[in-house]
Amino acid sequence: MASVRYVAIGDSFTEGVGDELPDGTVRGWADLAAQGWADAAGEPIAYANLAIRGKLIEPIVAEQLEPALALKPTHLSFNGGGNDMLRPRTGIDRIVELFDHVVRRCDEEGVKLIVLSGANPTAGLPLGRLIEARGDRLSHAVEKRLEARPDVLTAYNWFDRELASGEFWSVDRLHMNTRGHHRVAARVIESVGLVPPPQWWHLREMPDVERLRGTTYYREHVAPWVRRRLTRTSSGDGRSAKFGGRWVQLTPGGETPSGGAAA
Repeated sequence: MASVRYVAIGDSFTEGVGDELPDGTVRGWADLAAQGWADAAGEPIAYANLAIRGKLIEPIVAEQLEPALALKPTHLSFNGGGNDMLRPRTGIDRIVELFDHVVRRCDEEGVKLIVLSGANPTAGLPLGRLIEARGDRLSHAVEKRLEARPDVLTAYNWFDRELASGEFWSVDRLHMNTRGHHRVAARVIESVGLVPPPQWWHLREMPDVERLRGTTYYREHVAPWVRRRLTRTSSGDGRSAKFGGRWVQLTPGGETPSGGAAA
């Protein structure tokens, strides 16, 4: 078994939605960071990813944390709350309590925790200012709570203004595209004390991203989201984690892992 065993938990941000490959599978920052970690360290690592799109933070913690810890990882990355920010009633204090719970359980199990804040999508979203205000409050609250824990690794993305610009976002305006996922992966690799490929901070090889405007955008992306809220369903219903319950062995110079159907 590799000396580094890294497991990721979370929602679509961590699953990798928005970074779809030609065969329809999703990749994302966690997959990229895992392979980049092996490359930068020059040694194999084991990787698992239990994240499932559409999850609120309570189900992430209730359904993913203990199975992740049962794998006996050396490192665990955690992000949650992005979907909560889109709901009319968002309890910031309760979300911070769940972050505290993850910190406590990782302490108890001797696991090095990597805490991420999600990127800020609100420039392109309806009601963006309201959602941004909630995200600001949550991000500040988590950062303040972790100030006294320098041993907890952090990769904060919410206040990265460049990452908030449109060139880093997919056509649905809610999920990062390949550029965005590479930038977050670079920040995660830096958080563990390694050097990522410098081009990951701002990929320039991609063609211009298609932009849907007006009624087309609302019909294809906003309306389905509203229907799920009305029917109390989630984009993650019935889905399984792409690398859940098992380790994927990654070697330096190998191919970045990917799995799971596109959104």
